[in-house]
Amino acid sequence: MVKWRQQGKKGVWIKLPIGLVGLVEPIVQEGFRYHHAEPDYLMLVYWIPDTPDTLPENASHRVGIGAFVLNKNGEVLVVKERSGGFKGTGVWKLPTGVVGEGEDIPSASIREVKEETGIDAEFMEVLAFRQSHQSFFRKSDLLFICMLRPRSFDIQKQDSELEAAQWMPIEDYVNQPYNKKHQLFKYVAEICKTKAKMDYVGFSAVPVASASDKAACLYFNTTYFHHDSAKKSHGLLQPVKLFSSSCQPSLVAK
Repeated sequence: MVKWRQQGKKGVWIKLPIGLVGLVEPIVQEGFRYHHAEPDYLMLVYWIPDTPDTLPENASHRVGIGAFVLNKNGEVLVVKERSGGFKGTGVWKLPTGVVGEGEDIPSASIREVKEETGIDAEFMEVLAFRQSHQSFFRKSDLLFICMLRPRSFDIQKQDSELEAAQWMPIEDYVNQPYNKKHQLFKYVAEICKTKAKMDYVGFSAVPVASASDKAACLYFNTTYFHHDSAKKSHGLLQPVKLFSSSCQPSLVAK
């Protein structure tokens, strides 16, 4: 620590593999604090100078999806949850779930619909998103409302998660007392209803490369967007499947 201080280092990160968990106590006694933990390691940090700590915080948000799946009969795919805040309420809601690490939003929406209802679906666009705070373990939460087109129609509900699942007329879904009472759900239901009438345009998922050439998704309204690359491909902008990167055990002082 003295050497790093002399070298003008500011932050020290120790990525401690789970096999070395016995070293946690002596490391903490040296002044390190917990930063975050994953299944196979614990990250500890130390701020060296007598100045405000500017080390970046752990991931601040959890990301989830809500899936609006509409069939040609004007019916929306809805579920009754077996556990959680909606247990026993009788509320029919959109399938929801958490986006996994390294998973893109379109893929997560397709996966959640398949897992909960057995329905194969195609991602179309993001209709809206909601941000809230102090949600899951004091983290903020982002929920993306996605529209999907069904590719199959016979429901096979996930018994461990759901009491029931069905195709419901969009008007019946929108007019549920719960949706009328709660502002967020009212907005989401009305957005879905408006989209069903083709009077609403959301955000498409467009594959892009970052400055470091990493694959990414850019979400925007492509309807009136005239870009050279879009013209060359006749405006056919398709979703992209992202990849995840791996980290090697390391100790870094900066």
